[in-house]
Amino acid sequence: MDINTIKALLIEGVQGGIKPNEVSSLALAYIGDAIYEIFVRTMVLSKGNAPVNKLHKQSKEYVNAKGQAELYQVIAEYLTEEEKAVFRRGRNAKSYTTPKNMDIADYRRATGLEALFGYLYLKGDMQRALELFEKGVSLGRE
Repeated sequence: MDINTIKALLIEGVQGGIKPNEVSSLALAYIGDAIYEIFVRTMVLSKGNAPVNKLHKQSKEYVNAKGQAELYQVIAEYLTEEEKAVFRRGRNAKSYTTPKNMDIADYRRATGLEALFGYLYLKGDMQRALELFEKGVSLGRE
């Protein structure tokens, strides 16, 4: 894949470039993890410039299995049936790694959430992904 194709995929949210229904659940989670992390880092940085170690510490609150599982619990009732199905696919995927020092249920919910964000990204629906993220963060802090 050449650099122009990669740029187009990133700028257009990959609409039509990669079909999300043809991607494995763990591959959706793989790309969704990156999308989720970009949202978190952008949110943290928007609160003001700070030393990188402080930014990282703030990000860790959201970018871990427990934080992602909690965010899912907040947004679950707002998901469409299609989104719920994608989440379940990700949550139920057979991972070849096992989490250390964390609850397996949280780990699976986090994988489901990452799969959902990956799906929305590949579908080209970044607006919906951002809407769910913002709702989860704002309602989760109440």
